[in-house]
Amino acid sequence: MGKNTFTQKHFHDEEAARAWLEAARWPTGAYCPKCGSLEPYKTKKPGVYRCRAKECRKDFTVQTGSVMERSHAKLCQWAIAFTMAASSKKGFSAHQLHRALGCQYNTAWFLHHRVMEAMRQGGLDLPPMGGSGKIVEADETYFGSMEEAKSTRTTGEPFLKPSEKKRAPKRAIVSLVERGGKVRSFHVPRADKATVAKIVITNIAYESRLHTDESNLYSLVGQVFSTHETVKHSAKEYARGDVNTNTVEGYFSIFKRGMKGVYQHCSEKHLHRYLAEFDFRYNHREALGFDDEARTLAAIKSGEGKRLTYHQAD
Repeated sequence: MGKNTFTQKHFHDEEAARAWLEAARWPTGAYCPKCGSLEPYKTKKPGVYRCRAKECRKDFTVQTGSVMERSHAKLCQWAIAFTMAASSKKGFSAHQLHRALGCQYNTAWFLHHRVMEAMRQGGLDLPPMGGSGKIVEADETYFGSMEEAKSTRTTGEPFLKPSEKKRAPKRAIVSLVERGGKVRSFHVPRADKATVAKIVITNIAYESRLHTDESNLYSLVGQVFSTHETVKHSAKEYARGDVNTNTVEGYFSIFKRGMKGVYQHCSEKHLHRYLAEFDFRYNHREALGFDDEARTLAAIKSGEGKRLTYHQAD
């Protein structure tokens, strides 16, 4: 990040940071996060609102009902954390945040994980990917320290690189990318046919064109889609017309470069949060109309209704 990245007022003035966060979270005006009332009023305390509804009458701030709730970090620090997360293509480490904020490392680490939680997008309300005439690429990859990872190959055996004499377990990741659209990634204990089929069927519209490599993970589930087209990587075939898996492999490349070059270490229990962070930035990239500022505001807005306690983060 550039030398003058944090020169704006909301990065060093608490009132400016509060106004900036409120504008990001409440672009049409403050509302009560507890009951949804649209008619709160300001109290004499800076940044504190009170719900006007008789059955509620609760006080709240811009932090209430979001990943920022019950945090003792300054609002300026939150502004910097969200900005660093949104504008760093390959991620940002807690050590980077620790140096930028001048705070204790454990504070920076927890801010980092709360921001990643804000970026997590999922649930039953997500619409299916693809659609009539659209292409969705599916692929799996393996990532992680051999000594720590517990995931296995599709056969149930530990992951093995051709150059290795001993079998070494790796963490399995399955990603779906809509060509020209968004990505969804899943860390799974085992990338077998049943697990992959469930992910593919649940997240992709049946009218879509499914593109994969020659892996037999997709041979049966591919039959439910409009078409299932494959490329044979073992025969050095990487594209045939518009049939390829280059988009999802490009996403894996960004993810792995970030994990190895920026984070360097990630325990398996936190891998899903790192995947959510990379998914979020990919889904809010410039090609889809998001610059750094719009991506940052989207991350803040996405933090509503989410909590992450120290107990959960351990």
